[in-house]
Amino acid sequence: MTASNRRILVAGAAGGVGRAIALRAAADGATLLLLGRDASRLDALRAEVSEAGGTAHLAVADATSAKQTHDAVAKLEAKADGIDVLVNAVGINLKARRLAELDEAGWRTVLDSNLTSAFHLTQAVLPHFRAQGDGLLIHISSVSALVPDFSGVAYQASKAGLDALARATALETGGDGVRVTTISPGLINTPFMRHRPSAPSPQELAKALQPEDVADVCLAIIRLPARTNVSEIVMRPAVN
Repeated sequence: MTASNRRILVAGAAGGVGRAIALRAAADGATLLLLGRDASRLDALRAEVSEAGGTAHLAVADATSAKQTHDAVAKLEAKADGIDVLVNAVGINLKARRLAELDEAGWRTVLDSNLTSAFHLTQAVLPHFRAQGDGLLIHISSVSALVPDFSGVAYQASKAGLDALARATALETGGDGVRVTTISPGLINTPFMRHRPSAPSPQELAKALQPEDVADVCLAIIRLPARTNVSEIVMRPAVN
């Protein structure tokens, strides 16, 4: 089974993981619905999808805004005549992340970007998923939601909240044919790493996951039949 003819909305499509997922899905025959804040990067991604023989529609929106999110999802749904899958790859972190340096503005920024945006996206797609009796919602979470690390209290709280949102959504909507998955990767070699207080070493990056690794897992879930539900997958770099 492939993702052929599936209409896949990728939120945060301009980021490293979102871009990799979009390109993998396009190569598998899916129609891509790209949502993000950076119009130029979305245009560049749409061109890459087209060069690969795929089709992509895009909408520029800030997912921390309920109105922008709902308007963008409605626009994309109309262009593709529906949505089958939502992949939420929206997320940020800050350099000033420890308790001693994190202020309220930083806390709210991370929570809004990583958790409130997921709430808006979920509410935007659920009416359509429920109406058609089918839908798959995949959140890109983090191992930081599961074990303490130095990614920062705001990031860890937001990802733990994202996992809880996913579980509650699955509980409330499972009877409507909606499936919900969280993918929780460890260190990934993407431009996101520039938000670290200090740059990762070449040795760390050499052992890190690649965005395409996460994309491959995401596509494996999308290819599964509707009778199959994967609630959570944890990915970590291999120890060697």
